[in-house]
Amino acid sequence: MSLTLSTHVLDTAAGRPAAGLRVRHERRDGDTWVPVGEHTTDDDGRVPGWAAEPGEHRFTFDTGDHLGPGAFYPEVSVVFRATEGHYHVPLLLSPFGYSTYRGS
Repeated sequence: MSLTLSTHVLDTAAGRPAAGLRVRHERRDGDTWVPVGEHTTDDDGRVPGWAAEPGEHRFTFDTGDHLGPGAFYPEVSVVFRATEGHYHVPLLLSPFGYSTYRGS
C-alpha cells in the first residue's frame, strides 16, 4: 500500500498563498500522537507530497505568525484518516475563520 500526503494553505482574506507557514505532522499510535515531521509552506503556500503510513494523522498549522498578534486562531489542527493513495488536505485561512476539505 502506498500513501502520500500534501497540503496547501491559502489566506482568503489577503487573497494569496500563506508562504512560510509551519506545518507539524503527527500520526496517532493508540492514545498518543507521534511526531512524523515538520514542513514549511513554499512561496505558493504548498507542501508537496511526502510518503506516510496509513492511519489517523494530524496536521497542526502554526497560523499565529502569519495572521499576526491579533490572530483568533493561533494554530489550527486538522485530524483525518488516510489509508492508501494520495490525500491532499488544503486549509483556507482568514483572521476569524478557516475551512478544510479533502482535495485532489
